[in-house]
This record gives sequence, C-alpha cells and structure tokens, in this order.
Amino acid sequence: MAEQSFLIFISGGVRSGKSQFAEKLAVDLSGLTPDRTGNTPYQLHYIAAGQASDEEMKTRILRHQTDRHFSGLNWITWEQPTELTKLSEVFSKHDVVLLDCLTTLLNNEFFKEENLWGNILFQEQIMAEILEAIEKITSSCHALIVVSNEVFYDTSGDQELIYTYKKILGKLHQKVVAKAQKAYLVESGIPLLMKGGKSI
Repeated sequence: MAEQSFLIFISGGVRSGKSQFAEKLAVDLSGLTPDRTGNTPYQLHYIAAGQASDEEMKTRILRHQTDRHFSGLNWITWEQPTELTKLSEVFSKHDVVLLDCLTTLLNNEFFKEENLWGNILFQEQIMAEILEAIEKITSSCHALIVVSNEVFYDTSGDQELIYTYKKILGKLHQKVVAKAQKAYLVESGIPLLMKGGKSI
C-alpha cells in the first residue's frame, strides 16, 4: 500500500508567527526530534520564494536563514521565486517540504511579465501552474506545508491591480485548502486549526 502524502496549509497576517509555526510543524512531521548529527527520519526541505528586492526583504530572508541554520537540523534550501514546477520531480517519500510562501510566489509570477496581470488567460495560467506544482510535490513527498499571507483585510481602494492580485490569491487559498488534510490560521503566534482532525 502506498504511503499517504499530506498537504497542510498555514496562513496568517504579517508577523503573525506563521513561518515559525510552519517550521516547527515540519520538524514534528520529520520525526519529532533530531539525532546527534541533526538528522531526522525524513529530510527537511525549505522552498524559499522570497527575493531580496529591498533592505527589509533582505533582513527577513537573512533572519529565516539564520533561524534554520541554528536550529540544529539539516534543512535543504531551494531558492525558487518563480516556476515552482521545476521542483515537481525533485522530492521523494522521505521528504518533508515547506513552501514559504505562496503569497510571494504568486507576486513574483504575477509581475514576471510586464502588463500581463490584467489578462484573464495569464491569470488562469499562473493559478493552474502553481496548483499543478503543489499537487505534484504533495504526491511525491511525505508532506508539503504551504505558508501564505492573509492580505484580504487590507483595503485596496480602487486599485484594480491590487484587487486582481487578491482575487487570484483568494482563489488559490480556496483550492489549496480544499485539497489539504489540515489548514491553520495563525494569529499572534497562536495556531488555530481551521480544517482537519487532531492528528495526522
């Protein structure tokens, strides 16, 4: 019988603690505690979608890298700001994969081609490619944890671009959660289980 793969979705506002919770959950899924060499029964992978576009982003990326480095665990990091499909065939059932984050990945894809964001076919293509990559990675690994931001409470006014981006992100959230075994909302460092049972 084939081993079941798990898809877990984690969302929350900026600085809500969602990334820290996601990393802890990944460690738990990898075998709870590392041995003396920092190894776990499952290999930990980190897909980083962030790009150092400004000083704040550089600082955030460096902080996440430092936290993983000093965790005592052997994380393998994949810098993948676009084209998540390139990692579709990389992982195995011995891997726990953390994607941080869907919001940034969509943003990078959304603005990769100038002035195409308003094209419905372009929007649908982006969504389809991201969802296909998530499905393929999930089916190939032990567990995939997808982190994303809750940006829907901010007012976008009359800015069509921001509204369109939020609309696509909202659709992605719904489709990922529909396929996920568990979904969490993190608020002020507290994870709230929105979908799924107590254990996996």
